[in-house]
Amino acid sequence: MSTKEFGTDKKLEIENIFLGLGSNQGDRELNLKRSIKLLNSRVGKVLKFSRVYESEPWGEKKQNHFLNQVIEIETNIEPYDLLNICKNIENDMGRKPEIRWGKRIIDIDILYYQSKIINNINLSIPHKLMHERKFVMIPLNDLNENHLHPILKISNKEILNKCIDSCKVKYYGN
Repeated sequence: MSTKEFGTDKKLEIENIFLGLGSNQGDRELNLKRSIKLLNSRVGKVLKFSRVYESEPWGEKKQNHFLNQVIEIETNIEPYDLLNICKNIENDMGRKPEIRWGKRIIDIDILYYQSKIINNINLSIPHKLMHERKFVMIPLNDLNENHLHPILKISNKEILNKCIDSCKVKYYGN
């Protein structure tokens, strides 16, 4: 892990984080690209991104299919600030409060923040439902199948192999 100096005696740690992106409204592919550009400028350097996948909706079934992608970013932003930035990007892109698991222009979820564990009403890291969702685990495995889930103590690959989600997820692209 590296550190970066910010003009004070305090050094902020640089962490690698994984974010899940999803869109099922408007130009879904453009929404993913735009969110990545905004995250790169507001959160930190995007290191890697998964392939894009199309998936059936999870939860609320009567809506358009989603495009999903996972990105890895290097950042020094603390988890709660990161959550606020992600919510601001969603709002800036036009996301409106909707029903839970409903349609959205963009959804940005914090999947992992290195190996930190946070569990409270406002923020859960690792994401508390990621291990139940193939649309998260498949693209996450594109990036790092060996990353160890800090609570479950198994790798992303093992999580995907054990995932019983029945929603169809397919590669979206050429």
